[in-house]
Amino acid sequence: MSLLIFDLDGTLIDSRLDLAHAVNATRRHMGHPDLEHDIVYTYVGNGAPVLIRRAMGPEASEQGVAAALEFFLDYYRHHAVDYTELYPGVKDSLERLHAAGHLLALLTNKPVRITRFIMDHFDLSRLMARTYGGNSFEQKKPHPIGIDTIRAELNASREDTWMIGDSAVDIQTARNAGVAACGVTWGFQPETLRDNPPDVLVDRLEDFAVRFL
Repeated sequence: MSLLIFDLDGTLIDSRLDLAHAVNATRRHMGHPDLEHDIVYTYVGNGAPVLIRRAMGPEASEQGVAAALEFFLDYYRHHAVDYTELYPGVKDSLERLHAAGHLLALLTNKPVRITRFIMDHFDLSRLMARTYGGNSFEQKKPHPIGIDTIRAELNASREDTWMIGDSAVDIQTARNAGVAACGVTWGFQPETLRDNPPDVLVDRLEDFAVRFL
């Protein structure tokens, strides 16, 4: 039995458009023009506070960023699944891994309340032994506290644990926690995996799942 810990954005779900819309709604609210979607996508992965700090630009004050973050979280909470979709093969792969007896968990830097809403929307929460977000712990990924906590709670060894994600943040998290890493090529930042190579790189989640079936 293995413990398989998944990232969310860019790994299980394609949330790019909803995130870009929420960021630009926030910028308009704060009196700034929209950003190109491709620029917004490069800001995703380190949690909402970092996303909004980057989106508001280096000239923004801390007070302004705090106000923007509050607006963003409220807006995104109401629009998190307007256009967001599961990537092909995700639900079937998770169902099969769960049925085979493996422990599945979710570790994302997205706020946990919104994370659980999205997971419920796609009927994935029932498959997860644990679901943690960016505000579940004092530190976000790539700090190992999330993986360490999940392993301890589920009594899983490092040797039997994998972190699966689309960016260097996920690979670094796995390295910091001393567990294996699987990178996926369909996410937001696959180019970051070149300098942070995972143990396994897959083009479809089914290609990873078959290793455990």
